[in-house]
Amino acid sequence: MIKKILLLAAFTFPILHLAFADEGMWMLTDLKKQNEVAMTELGLQISVDDIYNPNGISLKDAVVHFGSGCTGEVISAEGLVLTNHHCGYGSIAQLSSVDHDYLTNGYWAMNREQELPCKGLTITFIDQILDVTDYVKEQLKKDPDPNGVNYLSPKYLAIVAKRFATTENIKDKPGQVLELKAFYGGNKYYMFIKTTYSDIRFVGAPPSSIGKFGADTDNWMWPRHTGDFSMFRIYANSNGEPTPYSKSNIPLKVKKHLTISLDGYREGDFTFVMGFPGKNWRYMISDEVEERMQTVNFMRQHVRGVRQEALLQEMQKDPAVRIHYASKYASSANYWKNAIGMNEGLIRLKVLETKRAQQEQLLSRGRELKDSSYQKAFNQIRNIVQVRRPALYHQQAIQEALITGLDFMSIPNVSALMEALKSKDKVKINTATDSLKVAANGYFASVPFPEVERIVAKKMLQTYKEYIPADQRIGIFAIIDKRFKGNSDAFVDACFKYSIFGSKDNFDKFLRKPNLYKLGFDWMVLFKSSITEGLLQTAIAMAEANKNYDAAHKVWVKGMMDMKRSSGIPIYPDANSTLRLSYGRVLPYTPADGVVHKYYTTLSGVMQKEDPNNWEFVVPAKLKQLYQAKDFGRYAMSNGEMPVCFIVNTDNTGGNSGSPVFNAKGQLIGTGFDRNYEGLTGDIAFRPSSQRAAVVDIRYTLFIIDKFAGASHLIKELTISE
Repeated sequence: MIKKILLLAAFTFPILHLAFADEGMWMLTDLKKQNEVAMTELGLQISVDDIYNPNGISLKDAVVHFGSGCTGEVISAEGLVLTNHHCGYGSIAQLSSVDHDYLTNGYWAMNREQELPCKGLTITFIDQILDVTDYVKEQLKKDPDPNGVNYLSPKYLAIVAKRFATTENIKDKPGQVLELKAFYGGNKYYMFIKTTYSDIRFVGAPPSSIGKFGADTDNWMWPRHTGDFSMFRIYANSNGEPTPYSKSNIPLKVKKHLTISLDGYREGDFTFVMGFPGKNWRYMISDEVEERMQTVNFMRQHVRGVRQEALLQEMQKDPAVRIHYASKYASSANYWKNAIGMNEGLIRLKVLETKRAQQEQLLSRGRELKDSSYQKAFNQIRNIVQVRRPALYHQQAIQEALITGLDFMSIPNVSALMEALKSKDKVKINTATDSLKVAANGYFASVPFPEVERIVAKKMLQTYKEYIPADQRIGIFAIIDKRFKGNSDAFVDACFKYSIFGSKDNFDKFLRKPNLYKLGFDWMVLFKSSITEGLLQTAIAMAEANKNYDAAHKVWVKGMMDMKRSSGIPIYPDANSTLRLSYGRVLPYTPADGVVHKYYTTLSGVMQKEDPNNWEFVVPAKLKQLYQAKDFGRYAMSNGEMPVCFIVNTDNTGGNSGSPVFNAKGQLIGTGFDRNYEGLTGDIAFRPSSQRAAVVDIRYTLFIIDKFAGASHLIKELTISE
């Protein structure tokens, strides 16, 4: 009994501290009931109703989902949106060329006519958040569900969302999206009524030497000195409704935009963050954490590192290559370093031991309550993880090395043409040929540098072979062994020399006389087919192992929820790209004995890091001139220094990039863009003593816009509190 009490104390007390201080990606609908008292005690000076008000306008209405993986904030009455440079990076790259290199040189629209349309980019507002748990559970009871999967099925939940909208007389309108999602493993359900705008225009961004200063070296690190921001504007029709791009569209008159504070922050100040955190796994058992370390993280680290090294060498040789691969490289490098840091942190912070203590607490509670469901769920999850791990390991190798790693494997599907050729029907052959021609044109446009693809492919196949034993590899390697004597480099060369997708000339030659034999023995077609088959086989193996996972996980999560509630501890669900709030304070931290990291950085640090011979640390001449002249305008700190970044101990993850960071008055003081290396375990276990979110100081953002870019017309749009 004494041992049990000690275990409970060791585990429960840290949880109480974390939950009431700053751990949690809180649902906005729970703030008033769960968090308002704690937030007020920490320093919040406004009502929670000012943050989220289901019956009125609040700060929530100025926080947007930027694209599908970032957050943004509306900062002017005319739809001006602020987000991270790395969030806008793909759109900026798409608009760039060698002659107009907006990534390297930056860009500022000096009037509305110069704001550039961004193809494919969307910005989404959350209009309403509804707890529909009871309604969904009623539907689950009524509807047939032979496989027992409806409760988590996006397809089924989409049907239920439409039913609910009909029942509640929710009117359809332009741009409206209904999204019903499961939370807590299917123990609760919320519906989000959203409005999505698709006419989004690029307004401005600093050069990469500011917006990406420090690049890969500084990524996930603190201290940071990057001006990681970009600006876009939402356009709509004259009625303010979402509509595709049109020259006649006008800037959206928004119902809420943020007030910006130039007052800054002090150590210990209360802050809160709103955004769309993508995914985390706080309810994992220890076996799942080990699995993540040894499969997903392992492959990301070892495969992406090889690809990035090969890509970077080619990118540095040719500006056109650099622009084409810039966004892909940045995205890859981001989670490559994340995987490394997460694994190191999980070991350093002894997270597995913490998870085991947490598990034992719930299992002990189950025994006391004479409820065996927790133990059964735990045993099921452990067994599932053990069975599926080999398939998951192989799946990740295929995904990282042969899919994500090989752009040229996005070749068009040739099955329709093959079927047409078999039928010998000229009409069908002509139709299928025309369709393939269109798809091939898009494909060749997407891989304009086949020599780079060839170089990377050779590295990827070698890497795949290194980690997967010969008897487990996908089928194409049997052909490589037989026809190419095991030489995967020679196989890659054959792909580009002989495949109809190896070059535009090869494809055009094939189209002049398409034949079934050529398609059936085409190296790239065979390679892609083998990859697809390999993925299918790993998916089948995992599906068999996983078939009872969701049900067991639901029970386990329910147990954790009940245990926390019984102790008076607030609860929150794992992140799933829905709107959340996290709160904390502006604080320094100690990453190691004798080392203390301040809570803010200044422009002096940029100058100290400058290295004109290293592309990651080049400082623009104009920025140096402004620094030397101390021409910081009204954006300087009280001591005359120019702030750049600061850190807060809020609970953030991927998807929070671009999130507004508020002071106690609900005013914008910065834009979240990263986490620190020591805090990369946060997706699995949050540690407020070591986890920090890195934020671009809004004063640095405005300084760059005003003093560096000379875009003072944008400053005039803003609502600024001195």
